[in-house]
Amino acid sequence: MRQIGIGIAGFGTIGVGVYKHLVGNRRLLSERLGLELTVKKIADLDIERQRTPMPPPSLFTKDWQDLIDDPQVQVVVELMGGIKVPYKFVMAAIAKGKIVVTANKALLAEHGKEIFAAAAAKNVPIFFEAAAAGGVPIIKALKEAFVVNHIRSMHGIINGTSNYILTRMTQAGLGFEEALKEAQAAGYAEADPTLDINGWDAAHKAIILASLAYGFWVDGKDISVEGIQNITAADIEFAQKLGYKIKLLAVIKSDETCVENCPVEVRVHPTLVPESHVLASVNGVFNAIAVHGDVVGETLFYGRGAGQDATASAVISDLAEAAVALETPRPNVGFTPHGLYGKCTPISEVVTPYYLRLSVIDRPGVLALISGILSEEKIGISSVIQPEAHEEETVPLVLMLHNAAQSQMNAAIEKIAALDCVKRPPQVLRVETFA
Repeated sequence: MRQIGIGIAGFGTIGVGVYKHLVGNRRLLSERLGLELTVKKIADLDIERQRTPMPPPSLFTKDWQDLIDDPQVQVVVELMGGIKVPYKFVMAAIAKGKIVVTANKALLAEHGKEIFAAAAAKNVPIFFEAAAAGGVPIIKALKEAFVVNHIRSMHGIINGTSNYILTRMTQAGLGFEEALKEAQAAGYAEADPTLDINGWDAAHKAIILASLAYGFWVDGKDISVEGIQNITAADIEFAQKLGYKIKLLAVIKSDETCVENCPVEVRVHPTLVPESHVLASVNGVFNAIAVHGDVVGETLFYGRGAGQDATASAVISDLAEAAVALETPRPNVGFTPHGLYGKCTPISEVVTPYYLRLSVIDRPGVLALISGILSEEKIGISSVIQPEAHEEETVPLVLMLHNAAQSQMNAAIEKIAALDCVKRPPQVLRVETFA
């Protein structure tokens, strides 16, 4: 049986998982592929640390260049993390004609355009299923299963850490800081959770998904990203009273009536999701992506978006494809640009309903002042919640607002925040209707 030589760059949790399952399920893979996937070399800065399982010492090197130079390594797997060094490694591998598998979402989000241009020039395929939603096979679906579809929309819960935090805030009534500490203690959040809670981990994945769906590489500067760090227990409680759950949602969609050079919305932010929608029931560290294609209709992808085994499963599925690509070269290197879409909708033009929570002085005329400002900006009110005063002389005032452009909301919030009866910065969250 022909052997396919593999080089793994980065031997942390995911690298160990990939090696473990390549070895443990070797026979299954060989029977299904008619090829044998064999790890020939492993590059890692720490080659002394004991892992389980522990590869033979002869496989290890501290220099990733050794993977590039080894003629027995036909496919390289980039699992190093970070951006600068992985970028050098991937570009060197492409230049050498080696197929690349990567799980590095930040690398592709920031340098995907250059990487795929280099890959196309050398006709070297890039595989990256694990870069978007761990074990959830959304990349293959977009590239293959939905090839005939205009993707009308994708709504995704694609960061398990933030979803765990929001779930615990909802189910256990925890505050944000308390839920974050619990997530860290359980191993679901890093010691530095910044990219998870500020929305950028999900945003990197959204950039990849949007680029694949719409045929142009989305620039991170053109999208809107907000995190969950300002969500309070009060917001969770009010959302539930109104029939919603709060989720960190990636929203990617296009105008159904547009046929050429169509703008695309790409945004990540805490969102009020109706309790009746399936995404509202996605809890804990799980990911889910609802995809609406013009031909297939509504579909849902659900599973673990991170973790050693889920991510290793996606990486090995890419290795299997890479092995087949060595046997039967293909023209598609992993990203196919086209001209039907070509720009992101500015966030100022994005139209959604809104949730607005204010802390105001409990006195007559306050609601009239606020509704007057909203009326000036042509923003309608659909409902109001105003509990009795319970904190000195201030009371929360919650308004659900009809569709408005972000520019309208910005103008209204600036005026509302300047009122002397408003004692804290307004909390503004978008509502997704899934219409």
